[in-house]
Amino acid sequence: MISGMWNGISGLNAFEKALSAESNNVANVNTIGHKSDSVSFQDLMYQNGYGKGTNIQSVEKDFTQGNLKLTGNTFDVAISGKGFFLVEDPRTNDIYFTRAGNFKMGSDGTLQSTDGMKVHGIQSQGSTVVNTDPADTQFTSNYSNFLGSDTITTNNLIQTINARSTNFNQTAVDSGVSGQGFKTASSKINDIQALITNYKNNLELYSSNPTAASTASTAAVSQIQFGSFQSELNDENDLIQVTVNNINVKQKFDTDVQTTMNKFADKISEVQGVSATVDNSGIVTITSLIPGQEMRVTDAAVNNDAPSINSISNASQGTGIGLVTSARDALKSAIENAGAKFMEITTNLDLSNEASLTTSELQLKLDNLNLSDNGLGDVEISDGKIFAKDGDNRFIVGSISSAYFNDELSLKPEGDNLYSQTRGSGDPIDASRYNTLEDKTLELSNSNLSTNLTNLLVFQRGFEANSKAVTTSDEFLRTAIELKR
Repeated sequence: MISGMWNGISGLNAFEKALSAESNNVANVNTIGHKSDSVSFQDLMYQNGYGKGTNIQSVEKDFTQGNLKLTGNTFDVAISGKGFFLVEDPRTNDIYFTRAGNFKMGSDGTLQSTDGMKVHGIQSQGSTVVNTDPADTQFTSNYSNFLGSDTITTNNLIQTINARSTNFNQTAVDSGVSGQGFKTASSKINDIQALITNYKNNLELYSSNPTAASTASTAAVSQIQFGSFQSELNDENDLIQVTVNNINVKQKFDTDVQTTMNKFADKISEVQGVSATVDNSGIVTITSLIPGQEMRVTDAAVNNDAPSINSISNASQGTGIGLVTSARDALKSAIENAGAKFMEITTNLDLSNEASLTTSELQLKLDNLNLSDNGLGDVEISDGKIFAKDGDNRFIVGSISSAYFNDELSLKPEGDNLYSQTRGSGDPIDASRYNTLEDKTLELSNSNLSTNLTNLLVFQRGFEANSKAVTTSDEFLRTAIELKR
């Protein structure tokens, strides 16, 4: 009789705990990333074949995947697959683990959980700057002209290359010596526009095949032998001409032969993307300003005579990063010739050590990263890779890390959707190969209301039945006592 009472009491204790665990599942049905608790019972010791009640064997987390919900929020990230986000408590520097990816940008520019934990990952490793003015190390409002932006991805490296300039439309003026590459302001601007297009195209080509060996592009150069025909230029009706890239350039006799030849070369330099010079012997050299782009020079004539055209060097298209370097240097030179300043910033994210889980907090603000003075750049997260945008420029700034454990059931729940490492769980292991990080998405609780409510009813009935065992045992005792009397 006494054993029956203690059995009932053990059942009451066990089902009370089970009710508490199951009600916790119901309470967290809308908690982001919540993993439901699963209760297991065990019987207690036996004596002479009689059981001595029950107990809770374990309350384990069910780490099955929760449903994913598209939220549209830039900072929401969900893990599809195994693993946890790593977050750091800024007060203690302790690392915790969570499935809840409802993040935000903190006031200091770092990526944080909603309760201020610092999200860990791999920060971009500095930047390489090619510029006109060494004193300028980041894009400022003075660099108002967008030139190009592209992302280059290889196995373990993500690069973003971005370029801007100051306003060359305002600074360009006529300059140079007549006959020696003289350029008007308008021709300088036209050259820059052609070189910007070339730079963007080469960025795209490099992005499509970033592992190609680096070779530089070369520019086309042609010479026209006008020397023996210059004597024909002695009357205002005499005419010298040539067609460059389908544009016919003509110059009538003016003052004397050298003046005529100089003005002829200056007119050729007005053609977009080319520059021309003439020497004392009457040889006109036409140089393409755009590396890798073919230049067509045809129909050279002095009155009715046709001087020979010699190709000094043909254009050749480079490969790999040499494509970009050649285009960049030509564009930089043209912008500087227009009195403006050029800047290119290359940012690198090296993931070769990702498996080591050597992580840190993630800074998102461009001004804090010395990339731009715009601290309000738009953030974009794609498969865990974090980009910050400033206008049309897009920078890689970091990657969110994730980790899994060999025995995730041994993790210690800490509340606030956090888990801590234990001796039983083992050390965290890089999970990037075993999951994808979904942007603008959250993982919902994996609590199943139908199962939870069914379990609550079962546990309630179990609690009631065990209370009946206690009262029945009590009645047996009362009857025994009364019989003794």
